[in-house]
Amino acid sequence: MRVAIFTDTYVPDVNGVARTLQRWTSYLERRGVACKVFAPEPSSRAGRQSTPNSVERFVSFPFFLYPECRLAFPNPAHIRRAITEFRPDLIHVATPFNLGLCGLRFARKYGIPLIASYHTNFDQYLSFYNLQWMEKLLWRYMDWFHRDCKAVFVPSASTLSNLAERGWDAKRLTIWSRGVDTSVFHPLADREALLCKADIAKTSYLVLYAGRLAPEKDVETAIEAFARFQRSVCQESVFVIAGDGPSSELLKQKCSEEGVNARFIGFTEAGELQKWYAAADVMLFPSPTETFGNVVLEAMACGTPVIGADAGGVRDTIQDGVTGLLRAPGDSEAFAAALELLYREPETRACMGRNAHLYGRSRSWEDIFDKLLTQCDTLAGASERESSILPKRRIN
Repeated sequence: MRVAIFTDTYVPDVNGVARTLQRWTSYLERRGVACKVFAPEPSSRAGRQSTPNSVERFVSFPFFLYPECRLAFPNPAHIRRAITEFRPDLIHVATPFNLGLCGLRFARKYGIPLIASYHTNFDQYLSFYNLQWMEKLLWRYMDWFHRDCKAVFVPSASTLSNLAERGWDAKRLTIWSRGVDTSVFHPLADREALLCKADIAKTSYLVLYAGRLAPEKDVETAIEAFARFQRSVCQESVFVIAGDGPSSELLKQKCSEEGVNARFIGFTEAGELQKWYAAADVMLFPSPTETFGNVVLEAMACGTPVIGADAGGVRDTIQDGVTGLLRAPGDSEAFAAALELLYREPETRACMGRNAHLYGRSRSWEDIFDKLLTQCDTLAGASERESSILPKRRIN
């Protein structure tokens, strides 16, 4: 089987979609499945890397709702030549923007089986940017974009349920969950050395947020919750915020106004981030817009209980009271109370951490990709059988 992937974000971009797709392509190559990726040139901030022959790059600019996702200026003639030479058995569109549209166009033109992966609840972002008026238009476009897909892969049961309720064909919706690399994310870390290097007292109660710093992540609720907790319960607590994004300066200002003892450590490579996950007493993640929430699973694999929003894919990952706590989105008082509960009950916190670690260890990328490849192979094979009475497909 030969798979062409069209995406508007890919490594070295730093986000869950880009990293998941890199894992998928690496898995396919290990399995002897040829793949060709059509992706934008990365931002200068992401850094330049040599481009392998399996990746075709195009000039791009940042998408206003998600600057880490690039909108490419694709060259149709170039893509047509590449598709002609590569002759894919399956086209996978991972984003619904410029390059995704190209994948859609060539799948339709040449009768190549088409699948999509749904990664982001863009409709839920709109209210955070005062763009609610676009929601109906956005959904009309999303319905049109996905209508010819033989399957739409979603990361969680909550996402599948939401799309089915919107009228998407449930028979074409299937869960492509997420895994975690336990060779990278594990509970082992020299906490004392890490805190000493960061000039944080070793006796500090460490609360961690990891993720993009943007309105739709609702980091403001995390800051308000931590401020309440720090003032009334534990003055020796420290809030470490790992990540970057358009809200970075505003969040720093809010921490200053709230008197929060916060450390902003910016984008952090996986190896270093693992140390912070493992060193933290608890992770605070109030984002209500996640289709999955990779950072939640990473923290859990490191033995850290997570206090998350009772919404979206986070709800499917955290088992409330077992591996962490779920609280109503936007309720800073409830999040602060959850922080207090885990602070005052260290045995409960330790038990949740152990349960979280066991759950994280069970989420193998290899098993997840094995199932996905089997489904893709079936879809590609079914298409060949359906068209067996027709002349052999020509790409020219």
